[in-house]
Amino acid sequence: MFVLRIVSLLSLTLASASAVGQVPQALSSSAVPIPPGERALPMIMADQPIVVQGATKDLEGPVFLPDGTLLFSDVQGGRVMRLDRSGRIASVVKLAGLMPGGMALGPDRRLYIATANSSGGGAVVSMAPDGSDQRVIVPETAGFSPNDLVFDHADGFYFTDARGGIGAPEGGVWYVKGDAKPLPVLQHLPIANGIALSPDDKTLWVGGFALGQLHRLNLTDATTTAPFGATTPYHFTGSAPDSMRADAAGRVYVSLYGQGRILVFTPTGLPLAQIVLPGRDAGRNLNLTSLALRPGTSDIAIVASDGSPGGNATIFHAKMPN
Repeated sequence: MFVLRIVSLLSLTLASASAVGQVPQALSSSAVPIPPGERALPMIMADQPIVVQGATKDLEGPVFLPDGTLLFSDVQGGRVMRLDRSGRIASVVKLAGLMPGGMALGPDRRLYIATANSSGGGAVVSMAPDGSDQRVIVPETAGFSPNDLVFDHADGFYFTDARGGIGAPEGGVWYVKGDAKPLPVLQHLPIANGIALSPDDKTLWVGGFALGQLHRLNLTDATTTAPFGATTPYHFTGSAPDSMRADAAGRVYVSLYGQGRILVFTPTGLPLAQIVLPGRDAGRNLNLTSLALRPGTSDIAIVASDGSPGGNATIFHAKMPN
């Protein structure tokens, strides 16, 4: 007992001395500090900000047209917008009763838009790039809440259904081809959000907004996952994954809504680099929702907003090294 007491006192003395010798680390001054496990990733700073006047909440869905024009959506404003090669911004069309989100250019050169309505549902609509000839592809009556979409090389498209939440896995991923009804690909996800497809159409990437997850599906056909082919290679720290894109090399770019940065992954789901927006440490440009990869180049267009009254909605540029 006596020996045990001496050991205990000695341990307490050493612990106290160690605590006295420690110097408290300064807390990060950033509004959104980068998680320790991601701080060593190469960092690319975005630049060339262009403020979108009249849009103070979320921008979404940027997509390049063949002539270099950038189309994007003003979500809460219900508008599809255009940024031309001269830097001029104009409204293309205002949707009636729908808020445009993710967008993609279809094989028919029409613009396909995942939209939301005020009651938690939404639709997928298409139109000519100038806003004319609007058509409903997936109606509001189908019961989905479309958020993002991506086309494959068979002229079909996948869209995420952003219903549900933590404890309510009601969302998922669906596939549409031609006039057929949507077919299920991945179900029981709480707020399925971003979606991307590898260049060979064999790997489908899906973002889980509510639980902060990146899912990777190896496909045997458009709607079937290979045996043991569904994995979750990454769990995000902090605010959630939003829209994503895959480049010609199969790398995946995931927007982090609420963090003002993009994480870039290898084709197998390992973190490779990060793209950060200026002003994020001061709490600006945090609502980064999406990006567009300009075909044939290393140029990236990024849309973000401050997400607060009196704030800005802004388009940024970045360049990914080869």
